[in-house]
Parts: sequence; structure tokens; C-alpha cells
Amino acid sequence: MSPPGSAKVLDASEVDSALAGTKWERRGSEITTVHSGRDFASSLAYVNAVGALAEEMNHHPDIDIRWNKVTLVLSTHSAGGITQADLELARRIDLLSK
Repeated sequence: MSPPGSAKVLDASEVDSALAGTKWERRGSEITTVHSGRDFASSLAYVNAVGALAEEMNHHPDIDIRWNKVTLVLSTHSAGGITQADLELARRIDLLSK
């Protein structure tokens, strides 16, 4: 994978096409999803699994946890928008829920 600073920012149609049929949605220059756990402990376990993927890819989401709801936001800040790295991490995160 290219270093984040050299990544190409995708246009809205590329992002929308890639997200079709997923639980992610584009909001401006970010993509976001909400995961609902059974309780706080299951939400923490989910966040830890997401964290492991993020570390593996060296690409990290913004994470907000509220009891059983975890909101994830992805954007390649160094590139100024959504890149292929964001879409790939989103795809890998989706596999955690299956």
C-alpha cells in the first residue's frame, strides 16, 4: 500500500459506488458507520478488533463508543479525503460483523 500522504483522493461517485450495499455511508470527505453491540463489553471487544485491523494496515479510524453503539469514521487526513485505504479498511471491518 502507498504511504497515506501519497494516496489519491477518490471522487464522490467512486466512493458511493464502492459503498453500495455496505453499512457505510459517505458524509463529505469521510465515510462512517455505526455498529450496535449487545452491551458495553461487546462494544469494547469490537473496538479492539477494529484496532487490530487498523494497526495491521497502519490506517486508523476515529472511534466514538457510547455504551453499545460504536461509530467509526474513516478519512485519509494526510490526503484530504477518502482514499482506497479507507475503503479497504472499511471492507475489512465489515468482515468482523459476519
